Amino acid sequence: MKANKGDWVIVHGHLAGEPTRRALILDVHGRDGEPPYVVQWDDGHESTYFPASDAVIERHAPSGSHG
Repeated sequence: MKANKGDWVIVHGHLAGEPTRRALILDVHGRDGEPPYVVQWDDGHESTYFPASDAVIERHAPSGSHG
């Protein structure tokens, strides 16, 4: 898994009714975009995060990019 600062980590719930969690990637500590990531979760807390197979990266398009 590779990500950039400003991308989002999306973690889908495992059980029916469990909410999807989102975290903004504040910093990337791994080489070439690999984990661990410093993230800020929807509830405002920050943590160092190592994504599991239930996580996906939502890319952040740089300002001014087209298409």
